[in-house]
Amino acid sequence: MDYSYDKQELINKFSAQLLIAQKMVRNLQIFTVKMELSVTFDVIQNTMRIFLLTFISFFFFQAFAGNIDLSGTWQGVMVRAGQDIKDGTVLYAEFEINDGIVSGQMREEVFDTEFFAVKMIKGSYVDPLLKFKQIAVEKKTGSSRQKWCRVNGELSYDSKTGYLSGDYQSYDCKRVIGKIILFRADFEMSTDPTLDVSHLWFNRFVKDYNEGLYAPEIREIERKNFVFEPIYFDFDKAEIREEHEAFLNRLIHVVKGHSDLRVKVVGHTDAEGSDHYNIALSEKRAKAIIDYFVAHGLSADRLEFDFKGEREPIDSNNTSEGRQRNRRVDFSFI
Repeated sequence: MDYSYDKQELINKFSAQLLIAQKMVRNLQIFTVKMELSVTFDVIQNTMRIFLLTFISFFFFQAFAGNIDLSGTWQGVMVRAGQDIKDGTVLYAEFEINDGIVSGQMREEVFDTEFFAVKMIKGSYVDPLLKFKQIAVEKKTGSSRQKWCRVNGELSYDSKTGYLSGDYQSYDCKRVIGKIILFRADFEMSTDPTLDVSHLWFNRFVKDYNEGLYAPEIREIERKNFVFEPIYFDFDKAEIREEHEAFLNRLIHVVKGHSDLRVKVVGHTDAEGSDHYNIALSEKRAKAIIDYFVAHGLSADRLEFDFKGEREPIDSNNTSEGRQRNRRVDFSFI
């Protein structure tokens, strides 16, 4: 990415905004103490951390918006109006952008066939739109009924989802309009009959997109930056508190985005009651989380659970605050 901001200017802006955010956090702490809210310290601390991370992310998005370098290789789909995404045309694109001038190629392929066309493109990039026009068909194959229409269109990059998407329309075929959806990919564009990329990725992409998952590059960032939080329970209870559902949904979102990712769930209790009773209670808490995950679309074979009773406390059982922290479920990726 090419950032044109002066470093000192950016630091000054960020420092000023961070002071405002810190003041808001202090006010939240004072408000919580005055109101004597029945929220654990850890929940407050986690909430403040998430707030600051969100604020910082928003600041940098605002600071760098419009400076995304869209040069490189992308892959995705061209979907005609009225067509389901799974029936769209496989699309590979390579953009070279210099001083706002766009050049490159697009390669369209009929899914699960050897039919393809490679088209030269020209265009412009003025934030936030990349405008392109397919000016020539360099190479093509297909049946006698196959017509490779040249199109032009406008694409924009969504930094939240990681998708480059927009509308297109043909200028040499009647009533051919639709939408393009692309994500960053690593391959070498070619006019050879077979590109060194199979279509195995396509069905997975369609499934992920329909489920609202972000592009692979964004999912990888989410996974690396994901912060686990313990889920706390009321005394002698295994019901999930509503305050924890947002975190659980974020965790589900990350796991769904990685087919190789599994989650381990471990239940715990405080020291009140017998060891035998607490083992059973910690199992109920772990299973409550597993049931929540399955109910929200995670496959059971991607989940593993364990239960420790009172045997692995993280705080003293001599105070109510410590016992609350011990009544929990922890997570890890496996």
